[in-house]
Amino acid sequence: MRDFRWPPPPDGGPRTYGPGPTAPRSGRPALPDPETELVTTPHGVRLERLVTGEGDAATVFAHGLGTGISTTRPLGSAVAGRKIFFQFRGHGRSDAPDGEWSYADLARDLRAIADLGGATRALGVSLGAGALCRVLWESPERFERVVFVLPAVLDEPRPDVTRRRLTELLAAIRSGDAATVAEAVAVEVPPAVRNTPAGWAYLRQRVDQLTRDGLGAGLAGLATQVAVRQRADLAAVTAPALVIACAGDDLHPVPVAEQLAAALPAATLHVYDKPGLLWSNRADVRERISNFLN
Repeated sequence: MRDFRWPPPPDGGPRTYGPGPTAPRSGRPALPDPETELVTTPHGVRLERLVTGEGDAATVFAHGLGTGISTTRPLGSAVAGRKIFFQFRGHGRSDAPDGEWSYADLARDLRAIADLGGATRALGVSLGAGALCRVLWESPERFERVVFVLPAVLDEPRPDVTRRRLTELLAAIRSGDAATVAEAVAVEVPPAVRNTPAGWAYLRQRVDQLTRDGLGAGLAGLATQVAVRQRADLAAVTAPALVIACAGDDLHPVPVAEQLAAALPAATLHVYDKPGLLWSNRADVRERISNFLN
């Protein structure tokens, strides 16, 4: 990151460097932390949850690895009805059971939150997309509509870069040093936005969250696991699906999204031309998701 150091300038600057007049300067992808609750699931794991909106229709939102509710809320801001956000085990205030976890464990978390809230629609981001695949692999008729944002894994393990990133992030969090954590998550911010007030605001929130809540050690083994044994089994899924990917995203390869869209019987695939989805295409992504789910 250019001129990176921690902590950031007091005003989130500096002003002498920046992305140029055409790059994004505002619209950080994460919203402030809301007040949440802890719910006990039937499988005994307490999960952090936030419910917003009103109405009979309900959508459950599953976040990515090392992120949480604040990063999925922007995706649901235009979705009608109740929106149920939660933190997987090992994230935020959710429990972190002993041992290594699998996508089957994450699917239990997702299914439990969906069942408790009566959700008939689901959206999963990255890790959450893998968990959603697992739920549908086990119960093809569970949801009426599903959205996969930046799917990272299907029936083959993630690429080596993912394992390295996860290892570095967990080590940074264990160090307890905010600057080290900031270095580990800085790569999430596109180069055009780095060292801008919006970029620093995002980093502040991510560092605050990770140093405060940490990440469960049981997540370490997920990078080598697959979400489903055979993608062909997803042919039994009955729900229409929207699959969203970005070109140039090493952690979320486009071929995974293409394989997922091909495996699902009623899927629409949309690939953006560059990474940094919520930085460069925030409004379009939000509209695309709400038009599909509403």
